[in-house]
Amino acid sequence: MNAIPAETPVETFPPGGRRRHRKPRQNGTGTGLRRALVLAMAVPVASAALAGPSAFAADKSVGAAAKTDDMDAGDQQMATNLETRVLDQRLGSEVSGVVLDADSDTTIWGHNASTALMPASNAKLATSTAALTVLGPNHRFTTKVVYGNGTLTLVGGGDRTLTTADLADLAKTAVAGLKAAGLTTVKVAVDDSLFPEPTLANGWNDGYYPDTVAPVRALVVDGHGVQDTSIDAGQVFAKQLADDGVTVDGDVTRATAGRGNVPVARHTSTPLKDIVHTMLKHSDNNIAETLLRMTALAAGRPATFQGGTEVVREVLSQVYGVSLDSFELYDGSGLSRSDRIPAATLAQILELLTEPRYAHTLGSILDSLPVSGEAGSTLGPEYGRFDDADSKCAVGKVHAKTGTLTGAIALSGLTQGKDGKWKVFSFVENGSTADPNAIKDAMDDLAATVNGCYA
Repeated sequence: MNAIPAETPVETFPPGGRRRHRKPRQNGTGTGLRRALVLAMAVPVASAALAGPSAFAADKSVGAAAKTDDMDAGDQQMATNLETRVLDQRLGSEVSGVVLDADSDTTIWGHNASTALMPASNAKLATSTAALTVLGPNHRFTTKVVYGNGTLTLVGGGDRTLTTADLADLAKTAVAGLKAAGLTTVKVAVDDSLFPEPTLANGWNDGYYPDTVAPVRALVVDGHGVQDTSIDAGQVFAKQLADDGVTVDGDVTRATAGRGNVPVARHTSTPLKDIVHTMLKHSDNNIAETLLRMTALAAGRPATFQGGTEVVREVLSQVYGVSLDSFELYDGSGLSRSDRIPAATLAQILELLTEPRYAHTLGSILDSLPVSGEAGSTLGPEYGRFDDADSKCAVGKVHAKTGTLTGAIALSGLTQGKDGKWKVFSFVENGSTADPNAIKDAMDDLAATVNGCYA
């Protein structure tokens, strides 16, 4: 387990403090946001004009802190309870947390909120925000089949949700074309040149491959966790061709489709918003890393960890005005043990979901967050979430992204408090030696406290 760098906690978000409410000037549409990002990246000197502080102010020196007495009784009780419960021994000593009231634009409670810790899969909140902003929620990824010189080439387009059934449909179309041309034998190749050769991210080790995450390639079928997902997909495709009566000559090889190749068949994925839904509900590392690369490409950057994370930073800061103080991101999934994100920043990202003008672009994130007690999600009973005496009252009431690494557990999301208003929260712990399930129970208790049912 990597050690967490020691740092002096700085409390910059006093309970009841009002956050400066000056937002970037955006029109709220995906196209407008992407245009702003392109301009910001093309003209870095002018980018400051695109990015005033968000509601969770980057300019922390502005605005007097309201007195705790100005909060209503429910928020006061919540803050008091959190102050005690964040010291739960199960959470250890490295804990960062914050609660915002999205309606009144105030910080209700904070504990080491600016301390940057390993966010684990909470990093996917940043990845999905950038992907939806740059690509747009209705973007679809395309997988193609082309023919040339006796070879059918399956061309990967970054669709991490491609299935065997999809390849079967591509094969049927291809076989019909081959037979119409009087061809019964063909070679099969795969083209995954959309992405460069896979590498390890800073903070990854090769022990992650291929179960925790597969080497990131532009072609994969059924989410197979194998070393070479492209060749694997080509083999599945070749079998479909053979089943449909075409002889496949030799083994599947890797090649780059030539410009003169003839288009034979194509498959388009479901919209990006649906893919984000799958990624967040199940915390899918492979989808996250693929989206990071597709986001980079759409913004004119290399399809690499560095290219993708640079775009994530630019979207957050230049489009939405999110503070990147102490923000370090080296991958799209949060698997990197070098990633560092403060709870304050995670809360800023989530707070965007409460703003109507961003609903079209980012609304699918809110819809995709696991719900407390939701079977089939990472907050479901099969993971032992929200099932203890103190947190079970919040079943169905908390929408949050989970995060779990060895030595790092996080929970960030939204819930409606006792006053019916949306509360945005983020809790991140690093280094606790307690049983991970016990840590998660303590995290769930904090979320139930924000909801107000655990009074």
